Amino acid sequence: MLDIREKLEEVKRSFQKMETEMSQPEIVSDMKKYARMMREYKNLKNIVEKYDEWTETENEISDQKEMLAVEKDPGLIDMIKEELPVLEKNLEKLYEELCILLIPKDPMDEKNAILEIRAGTGGDEAALFAEEVFRMYSRYSENKGWKTEVMSVSGMEGGGIKEIVVSVSGDDVYRNLKYEGGVHRVQRVPVTESQGRIHTSAISVVVLPEAEDIDEVTIDEKDLKIDVYKSSGAGGQHVNTTDSAVRITHIPTGIVVSMQDERSQIQNRIRAMKVLESKILQLEREKQEKELSSKRKSLVGSGDRSEKIRTYNFPQGRVTDHRIKLTLYRLSDIMEGSLDMVIEPLINYQNALILGKSVDSSSNDSSND
Repeated sequence: MLDIREKLEEVKRSFQKMETEMSQPEIVSDMKKYARMMREYKNLKNIVEKYDEWTETENEISDQKEMLAVEKDPGLIDMIKEELPVLEKNLEKLYEELCILLIPKDPMDEKNAILEIRAGTGGDEAALFAEEVFRMYSRYSENKGWKTEVMSVSGMEGGGIKEIVVSVSGDDVYRNLKYEGGVHRVQRVPVTESQGRIHTSAISVVVLPEAEDIDEVTIDEKDLKIDVYKSSGAGGQHVNTTDSAVRITHIPTGIVVSMQDERSQIQNRIRAMKVLESKILQLEREKQEKELSSKRKSLVGSGDRSEKIRTYNFPQGRVTDHRIKLTLYRLSDIMEGSLDMVIEPLINYQNALILGKSVDSSSNDSSND
């Protein structure tokens, strides 16, 4: 085992120092700074608690081995020999968990997210599936204690969603959702299919870290082209005769964001700017990732909307994540929001890659087939 005590002791000292600092009045009175420190405090606390558990287990193993060297009672010797392998296995598990906890955090992980879902190939069937996927993420957010807010939605006349933009806020939102970006395929028999043939449709999902701090993204007003127009189209909740809808074009990047769901032009502009800031932040992040790609390539996938990441096969009740060859026969549970069974293996796989470990993440859970 690589000895990581020096790093862990450093973390413990930082944790103890932060405990003292957070009780200072000037820190407590600055809510923004206090919230930022509290997030870091929680991260350090998890590491320190795991380190203490690891140290206690090491001491227990040492004590057991000392007893084994001097003990004469056959019964106690047998008991120690039974307990030692269990303790050693637990020690190894704690070490691996500590290694993962010490991986440098993605600075975006703690951020809220902007979730965009768009119907793709498949017409009405794709729109219906887009609505179901939105419901899936809504249920998942409820399970996590997150708050969701629909920022913009465009419906289809035949039902379903053509496009929806949702703000998701809470703890570690982007950490859990960032690998959801890409093409999601559905295979099933549409309700309009009279001959029972299975059709394949697709939707695209985009996940953007929300730009929370004003200094994260700097947008020059001179770089913006702002158009106002009357709200219209299927799905518009507040269609009216005033020019309340807003379209903002960021000229340097060509990014266009439109909002029309609010009655007020000001409200639509605020929401559009929020999405625009997140898109520009993501664009900058992608540039940085490309610069690093020659050194380290993420095998989990980029999350690009053109990348097929997952297939939902309704006739077989099966969900397959193509990036890590994960197959689960738990489609109904997943569609009801039990997404951790898909998301956690993706996070674990990425962590294993960073640690340089080989991982077989494929699974064939046939218990609910």
